[in-house]
Amino acid sequence: MHASTLARVEPAPYRTEPVSFTRRGGRLSERQQAAWDALSATYVAEAPDNGPTTSIDPSYVLDTTALFGRDAPLVVEIGTGRGEAIVHAAHQHPELNFLGLEVYVPGVAQTLVTMRHRGVENVRLMIVNAAEALGTMLPPASVHELRVWFPDPWHKKRHNKRRLVTPAFAELAARVVEPGGTWRLATDWQEYADQMRDVLAGSADFAFSGDWAPRFEGRPLTRFEHKGLQVERDIRDLSAVRRSS
Repeated sequence: MHASTLARVEPAPYRTEPVSFTRRGGRLSERQQAAWDALSATYVAEAPDNGPTTSIDPSYVLDTTALFGRDAPLVVEIGTGRGEAIVHAAHQHPELNFLGLEVYVPGVAQTLVTMRHRGVENVRLMIVNAAEALGTMLPPASVHELRVWFPDPWHKKRHNKRRLVTPAFAELAARVVEPGGTWRLATDWQEYADQMRDVLAGSADFAFSGDWAPRFEGRPLTRFEHKGLQVERDIRDLSAVRRSS
């Protein structure tokens, strides 16, 4: 269930379907490697794969109680990057369990560095394809809140099909978010924000006002958001509530 003591990215077998991310490797700094060696066995969980790297065996279902060692509302963040947002949130809300899904290994290692620095223990990380995690790995209605902060906008038109937030992804989100639970999103790319708004408006599973949401106070100013503000992009927040079945 737990990651090995070495943070290595192995070459991935060929995928037949487009995914919303590109797999990036990179060497770990001494500090990141030290955090990985000390903490990954506890805080980085593995799922049995289905061939390609980051894939998940569709028969595997995550036991979140066993993973965290307790029952608590689960917050899932997709694309945790270097961990600024998830560690901040977990530090502010020790009563909640936080699961981060991220494919960038140095980012996961940096998250461990920050967790150790802030004394955060209620975070678990997995290096997996988020769409597969929502489709099969997470139990239905098991997520109290789903967060997608600044996903890759894939701004070139020929790459738009690789965007994460689509009507098909909304169905996956609806599968795992509990009735009354919240799906939060943010982006600094207006055209993608418009697409997100259309996806939420078109979903029968989520109650959505149709308007931009106020900036989520629980999200710190991440590097991605700061870069967007530097070039004077509008930061768009959206949120929707899972309807009862």
